[in-house]
Amino acid sequence: MRRPGSLDMVLAGVGGQGVLSAAAVLSTAAMEAGLSVRQGEVHGMSQRGGAVEAHLRIGPAPASSGLIPRHRADVILSLEPVEGLRYLDYLSPDGVLVTSADPFDNISDYPPIDGILDRIRSLPSSVLVPAQSLAREAGSGNAVNVVMVGAVSALAPFDPGLLENGILSLFGRKGERVVRINLEAFRLGRTAALDALNDRVPSPIP
Repeated sequence: MRRPGSLDMVLAGVGGQGVLSAAAVLSTAAMEAGLSVRQGEVHGMSQRGGAVEAHLRIGPAPASSGLIPRHRADVILSLEPVEGLRYLDYLSPDGVLVTSADPFDNISDYPPIDGILDRIRSLPSSVLVPAQSLAREAGSGNAVNVVMVGAVSALAPFDPGLLENGILSLFGRKGERVVRINLEAFRLGRTAALDALNDRVPSPIP
């Protein structure tokens, strides 16, 4: 059963993609909105190229645990399509997989990408985002994680402006150019997700 007014999200990717930075932006925005945040992380092989997983639990009251039970996540936010599928058993029956369409080819036997994307499209609810090209359009191929934060903002239970504030907080010390790139990456990701949802954008998860 979903906690009233909550958002339980599993973030997934590989080392070097910025999974924990994405979680930090989302956490900062949620706290600015006056919500409680609990974060639990299962890093696995978190060095560059290894799997990284984070659990983020947002709501009006603290969750009992930082880890999300299986079949209870409202959203899986993945920076890489195979990693998104890896955590499907955490997704609730009415949950949404929001994932980059671009593979992070970090293993010798990476499966054919067309089959992976077809599997994602066959899910009851999924959003595929061309995150790598959008990150480059924003000014840096390293901004995939912020593109995906923008994408998931379409489902977040708080104003997207608070996520932009979170980006300012996280990247401000790196200079104006880095902030500008990441804000543009966020906006491009949000627009792409809204377009993908084709006027079927659900109300923010209550």
